[in-house]
Amino acid sequence: MNKIAALIILGVFLVVALIYFSFDGVAPNRDFPGAKSVQIDKTWELPILLEEISGISWIDEDHMACVEDEEAIIFIYNTKTSQIEKQIPFGDDGDYEGITLVNNDAYVLRSDGTLFEILDYRQDSLVVNKFSTGLPPKYNFEGVCYDKKNNRLLLAIKDKSGESTKPIYAFNLNSKKVEEKPAFEIKFDDPVFKILDQEINHQIIRPSEVAVNPNNGDVYILDATNPKLLILNSKGSIKKLHVLKEEQFAQPEGITFDPSGNLYISNEGSGGLGNILQVTLETNK
Repeated sequence: MNKIAALIILGVFLVVALIYFSFDGVAPNRDFPGAKSVQIDKTWELPILLEEISGISWIDEDHMACVEDEEAIIFIYNTKTSQIEKQIPFGDDGDYEGITLVNNDAYVLRSDGTLFEILDYRQDSLVVNKFSTGLPPKYNFEGVCYDKKNNRLLLAIKDKSGESTKPIYAFNLNSKKVEEKPAFEIKFDDPVFKILDQEINHQIIRPSEVAVNPNNGDVYILDATNPKLLILNSKGSIKKLHVLKEEQFAQPEGITFDPSGNLYISNEGSGGLGNILQVTLETNK
């Protein structure tokens, strides 16, 4: 083999490797068998500042609170004007993955499991408290939501291998501590996952966000690695698995509900602009 041929082969190998590892160490997303389109009722294309949007929380009919991957900023996005109305810095740069609102306070989750409590988050003078979950940072924390009925936050982790379940943890808002026993355990051998046609392991569901439906208490768990949406009832039993079309959900990282139970999902830009989608699922009809 001459030097030119060897260099060409090496170049092809490097390009393939770059594509492969640019997707968080896994192959690029592909639609699973059974992936279905869902009804998208409204789309908001986001400004470039929110290209890497990683979490959303409904404020009112005209506003969403958003965070993105790299900066400790709460972005107030106006859904009526399609503009960022306000930016609220609350700390140092880091990997911020989720946001939820509890009355006038905001909670932002960092991937290492640190929770930031921003009191009266819309005021000019902020008080910010930090809480450690006490759980291993390698779990890769990705989702947080307010469970009003139980006065707690639900915390979703992306990675935990070596077991047959994946936990959803609870952060008690009274004690400001994570409860020892998980709120829910997602069992990988549940028949609902058979449609995925893959090995039973911790990657069968890699949560990117979690939310509670205010209408019935169902828990919605979003997965961005291979887009899907798992629905549990309020006791933790699996009700439904929606396998999503990648053409509609390139990288779904955020999920929230309004008080009427309307569902919103945000997608990172994946090379383009991020978006927020108002979505109707089969179970909403």
